[in-house]
Amino acid sequence: MDLVSKLFKGDRVIWVIFIFLCLISAMEVFSATSTLAYKNVNHWEPIARHGSFLLFGAITVLVLHNVPCRLFSLGILLLPVSVILLLMTFFFGVSENDANRWLRIFGFQIQPSEIAKLGCVIFVAFMLSRRGKFTEKQIYRWILVGVGIICALIMPENFSTAFMLFGVCFLMMFVGQISLLRLGKLAGILTLALGLFVASWFIIPDKAWSKVPALDRVPTWKKRIVSKSNNGDTLDTKELFNKENYQVSHAKIAIARGGLSPQLPGHGLQRDYLPQAYSDFIYAIIIEELGLYGGVAVMLLYVWLLFRVGMIARKCDKHFPKFLVLGCGLLLVVQALANMAVAVNLIPVTGQPMPLVSRGGTSTVISCVYIGIILSVSRFGAHIGNEDDVLPEEKPADVSPALTEEEINNWVPDTSVDVIGNAENQKEERIHEKI
Repeated sequence: MDLVSKLFKGDRVIWVIFIFLCLISAMEVFSATSTLAYKNVNHWEPIARHGSFLLFGAITVLVLHNVPCRLFSLGILLLPVSVILLLMTFFFGVSENDANRWLRIFGFQIQPSEIAKLGCVIFVAFMLSRRGKFTEKQIYRWILVGVGIICALIMPENFSTAFMLFGVCFLMMFVGQISLLRLGKLAGILTLALGLFVASWFIIPDKAWSKVPALDRVPTWKKRIVSKSNNGDTLDTKELFNKENYQVSHAKIAIARGGLSPQLPGHGLQRDYLPQAYSDFIYAIIIEELGLYGGVAVMLLYVWLLFRVGMIARKCDKHFPKFLVLGCGLLLVVQALANMAVAVNLIPVTGQPMPLVSRGGTSTVISCVYIGIILSVSRFGAHIGNEDDVLPEEKPADVSPALTEEEINNWVPDTSVDVIGNAENQKEERIHEKI
């Protein structure tokens, strides 16, 4: 027990949530990757790959939660690095699922947008904590420029990620007490611009959009919105299982099969029909195999995570760790809720994985980095879980130990020095001096 308390520092509740999500991930990804197992000679390869990323992520958490949270301010260097990686992805990216979101470096395939999200959160937290050195107007403009560049580079290939990232940074500015007038104007301008942009999708022909490299995914976004608005009450099998509705329809079947009585892991059927059962639609597989109670439990884990992050932020005595932990928590929970909303058909398909649960290399590791940062802030910023690190108060070196009763009775006055007062007064002064 002492070893556990020494190894796992910081907020114990965050550790519990992290471990539960990792266990659910290992169990459900192993079940949902059946289609990948069929295609591999070694059917253990998909889960072994995911398990290795989870293990590496867990080691990352153990390392980062021992790093003082003030050192994470160096993470602002990720912002220029992310700009370079996103530009390289735009020109030399690896295409999967009709999108260039991945970059291959030294044989490893990474998703630069995940690194960019982390860089943006640290950058916004750092700028908000410098209110004494910069004016509010300067901080606001720097955040708009930095986050705006990153979102503009992410948007062509991953509109939902850019939208979600900007939303989280907007919430961080709100918590950071940026003027409501500035934020209101920004929200109004962006809402108007987004409305005009979406309206143009239905005016300009799809062929015209396809000719512009940065906007060639507009027809895909348009189809998803149209599909979401048209697949509500249709009973036509051809309409339910056409190209646009295929994933959503099978996700609905998975949720319906789950019901209140779980099928148990490994007994789901829709994992063999959903193309992204182990990633974008893993929440539907969770409900099918663990039932409605399991789905609610997973959702409550993320809600609990957000609640604990808020509690940690309230206990922080400095601004940077406070804004940093809020940004990390908001990004994890908002992305998880977006994944759940897609699975239950509340919003159009976005392609957002569930943090710590969905299969994915870069996503899994970066999600563990967020957890490591949260634990570090809870430990060094909010001083949670450090009870064993508090050293007992040391006695001043110049304080002598108390005299025993025998020493007091046998005490002889010092006649080698000029003593003021009689021997009894000298005795009392000596006793008080010793004590």
